[in-house]
Order: sequence, then structure tokens, then C-alpha cells
Amino acid sequence: MKRLIIAIDGPAGAGKSTVAKLAAHQLGYTYIDTGAMYRAVAWQVLNEGVEPDNETVARLACNLDMKLTYVNGKTEVAVNGQDITDAIRTPEVNRLVSKVAQVPALREIMLRLQRNMAVDGGVVMDGRDIGTHVLPNADIKIFLTASITERAKRRWQELTDKGYTIDLAELENEISARDKADCEREIAPLVAAVDAFFIDTTELPIDIIVEKILGLCKERQSCV
Repeated sequence: MKRLIIAIDGPAGAGKSTVAKLAAHQLGYTYIDTGAMYRAVAWQVLNEGVEPDNETVARLACNLDMKLTYVNGKTEVAVNGQDITDAIRTPEVNRLVSKVAQVPALREIMLRLQRNMAVDGGVVMDGRDIGTHVLPNADIKIFLTASITERAKRRWQELTDKGYTIDLAELENEISARDKADCEREIAPLVAAVDAFFIDTTELPIDIIVEKILGLCKERQSCV
């Protein structure tokens, strides 16, 4: 049976990572969190205390020894041998990552890495431009969405559970601003592929969303 390439896109807080991890586990596929890759670069920018201009970000990315390992249902991220899995999920990284992700040279570097990761199939890759730019020939393309209010609540709960104190209204404004930046960037903006399946996750339980994706996979495999 063909090992499919599955692309899952959508805005921040739509549930991409959670759904992609569960779907990959059910299928026995490799889960690739492209957002973590950009977050790792954003973390390095903060760590070095430099301005995230094009030249600096490109230099950091070229010299970054980044390793992603999927262990026990969690993507562990290491940079230059240091585990930064939790560090890349801080509010500071949240605020910076969209700006860093707009750097053309960085996106080109990431594009090559991500395509190489998916070349043999059997992968579930999530991000914002996977079905449109990174893997335009993916076997299945999913676009997850949800209301800004719901997405802000999810992110607020995630950060609160980790001990951060953050205002919900402020977080909603940040997510709205990131949506705007992601959708309006010149290179590979956030947009649904024309052949993507839309799933609104606002009121859907995670298991139902995963079931929908697994159903699409069965349909696709029966046609190849």
C-alpha cells in the first residue's frame, strides 16, 4: 500500500500539531512539525540578542545544528545539542516567529529541508504553506481553521498550563496580527490549496477531526 504524503495547513491555534501527531501515530507515519523548525530559529535570534533582519536570520539558519526527534508522541527539538523543546513555545517566541518566518533566505533553506524529509512518503507535515508551496504534490491536503476566539482560548490554556500569565484579549490580538502577517507575506503566504479539504475545528472534538483525516487517507489509498 502506498505510503502517502499528507499536508496539513492552517492558522495558529487551529489544532494542526495535535491533529497531525495523532493522525501520524494512527497511520504509522512520521510527523514533521515545520512550525517547530521556524520557532527554533526564532529562539536562536532571541538567544543571541540580535535583530531579526534578513542577513542575520539567514546566517543563523545556515549555521544552526537543528535536530527534530519524534519521541513518545512529542516532537523534541535540539539546537547545537541543547534541548529547546519547551523553550520554543514561550510567549516571546510566539511573538517573533512570524517575523522570522518571512525572511526569504530562511524559507528557501527550510523548503529544501522539508522536501527532503517527505521524499519517501509516509509523512504528515503541518505548517502554513505545506499544501501550496512545500509539498504541492501531496496526496492529501487538509486546511484546518477555527474562530479567532476559540484559537486564542486554546493558546491561552496551553500557556497557562505551562505557568505563564497572559491576558486572553491580548493573546487574541496577537493571533489576529499573526494571521494578517502570515496571509500577507510575499513568499508562500497562508492560503488554502485549491484542492484542500476544509475542516472547521471550532466545535469539533479532536478524535472526530482525526477520524475525518483517516477516512480521507483510506479513500485515497483505494484509488492508487
